[in-house]
Amino acid sequence: MPFDSLGSLSARLPLVNQLPKGPYYGILAEFATAADLYHACEHVRDAGFTRWDAHTPFPVHGLEKAMGIRRSPLPWIVLAMGLTGAALGFGLQWWVHASAYPLVISGKPFFAWPAMIPITFELGVLFAALGAVFGMLGLNRLPMHHHPLFRSKVFERVTDDAFFISIESWDPQFDPSATRKLLESLGARSVELLES
Repeated sequence: MPFDSLGSLSARLPLVNQLPKGPYYGILAEFATAADLYHACEHVRDAGFTRWDAHTPFPVHGLEKAMGIRRSPLPWIVLAMGLTGAALGFGLQWWVHASAYPLVISGKPFFAWPAMIPITFELGVLFAALGAVFGMLGLNRLPMHHHPLFRSKVFERVTDDAFFISIESWDPQFDPSATRKLLESLGARSVELLES
């Protein structure tokens, strides 16, 4: 299938990070405290927004519940990859010892499974670790070398003492003026419209 540009290729790939079309990336609101952010997240979630995030300088207990975040599928990816690695390791050893090179050593049978446990375990751990790393990168759509939020001067305080909510413009509920009014009504100290 021919692609006329890199953009049309990335539009078809599910795990490639994309920016929304149009002049705006979204809207950024700053809140004074973690409690204000928590309550604002509950209201944004209840308003039906789905493409948004909260940004804090430290973990806020229960924030994922306030945002309505579902459990990550990453543990299932790690389990599937670990079992795949263990099965491949065990299968390879069985094939080598019982089929490809059947040698009788010290009277052991061709299929001596206790001797295969260490390699089976190690390959299970290796594949599970690879599944964790690459699964996390894929689910988080990383690496993204530059994010539009980094253009905001106010957002620089996110690692010090500020609390933010960012709502992306490709959210079905997004409307620049209505979203701004919603965030201001929730007690935002500042609201900034971000360009793409």
